[in-house]
Amino acid sequence: MKNIKNLERLQQLHSLIEKEVTGSPRQIGNRLNISERLVYNLIEQLKDFKAAINYDRSRKTYYYAEDFELQIRISVSVMSKNELTQIFGGSYFLKTNNRLQTLYTN
Repeated sequence: MKNIKNLERLQQLHSLIEKEVTGSPRQIGNRLNISERLVYNLIEQLKDFKAAINYDRSRKTYYYAEDFELQIRISVSVMSKNELTQIFGGSYFLKTNNRLQTLYTN
């Protein structure tokens, strides 16, 4: 589940960078409810995916210097005791007797 949470945070950060409304690393951390250190780690992960990320001090925002697109799709199915639990990008569903009941949605 840590990997899914990390991917969700990457997606959130990517969205902020794409819109050029990140603020400082401290502000990003406050906005995403994560540490400033984790913000830097996420930025490094995006750079590992070859994202050209720069920071504009006058506008106080990160931005992509070149076109970059990040698409994250997650689908996990687990079967136990006749119940199918599916995870779709952070949304959790329980399928019992052909009914979907939402357990948790971000």
